[in-house]
Amino acid sequence: MSGRTEGGATGRQPASLRDHAPIGGRDIGFIFQDPSASLDPVMPIGKQIAEVACTHLSLSWRDAYAKAKTLLERVRLPDPDAALCAFPHQLSGGQKQRVAIAAAIAAGPKLLIADEATSALDTIVQAEIVGLIRRLVAEDGMTLLFISHDIALAAELAERIAVFRHGELLELGSTAQIVNAPRHAYTRVLLVAHLGLDAEPLLRRT
Repeated sequence: MSGRTEGGATGRQPASLRDHAPIGGRDIGFIFQDPSASLDPVMPIGKQIAEVACTHLSLSWRDAYAKAKTLLERVRLPDPDAALCAFPHQLSGGQKQRVAIAAAIAAGPKLLIADEATSALDTIVQAEIVGLIRRLVAEDGMTLLFISHDIALAAELAERIAVFRHGELLELGSTAQIVNAPRHAYTRVLLVAHLGLDAEPLLRRT
């Protein structure tokens, strides 16, 4: 996909992922671009979150629902008790993405993959979701793989950035190196395009 920038905190693979083949939903959490498409429209959101905890953590439904409420509180969804019984169509886009994030971390994954998780949201809500993801990753000690066409957003979140074009890896390095001394012409084009929109300067790391 042209213009795709991938960023994420990188390092040694977590022990839980080295000991067995990683399982989606348990070891790896996913947040997708459109929460309306990733949530079941005919299932209450409380059950959707509780189902993850029940399946991967072997919790009873009662305990799974209690965990779902706690997760809704962690993602700062207003009135978690009412939200447990709500359906996706009753929530705003930003609220649905918060629910999707809660479901993604319900089993305590070590790796969180966010694929264009903010591009369908308006600017203000996007900033709130980015802040939420950053906080949850720090609190739970997760590794974040953030996929975005927005190189400035990738620079804000990631310790390392990989630049892809048409599925080909063009450049990989620390955020500071990619932003301040890009080696590939396409990376420079992405940076120039961002700066040409009179946006705030990219985060400069030392």
